[in-house]
Amino acid sequence: MLVSEVMTRGVACVRPNETLRSAAAKMRDLNVGPMPVCGDEDKLVGMLTDRDVVVRAVAEGWDPNERHVSDAMSAGIVYCFEDQDAEEAAWKMREHQIRRLVVLNRDKRLVGIVSLGDLAVGDADGRVACQALHDVSEPAAPTR
Repeated sequence: MLVSEVMTRGVACVRPNETLRSAAAKMRDLNVGPMPVCGDEDKLVGMLTDRDVVVRAVAEGWDPNERHVSDAMSAGIVYCFEDQDAEEAAWKMREHQIRRLVVLNRDKRLVGIVSLGDLAVGDADGRVACQALHDVSEPAAPTR
């Protein structure tokens, strides 16, 4: 099964120069936690999560009307390609302990997102999604 067969298409993105307030409003309106950050020609430049907004912005006392997505986003995003096998996507999720991957075409333009839930729905025997969920859910020790 290919990633393109199970991924969610039509994923909205935010731009690096948008304010954090605008990005948070999009997250609220779309009822999502992660937002891909797209630059020119929809090329992926980062990821902004609701956790990034809280931990990097709110906890630091940043004004969400003044600070931008680029100030709080994560760069170095883990992704997969739409023509890869879904098991490869699950392996990346396990390796990086993440529950979703942005999906790019071979021109590295955003075309979708694939989650553990997407893999579970497309996984006839449940083996791939079950193993990925197990490995992603390994507890990490809190920083103290």
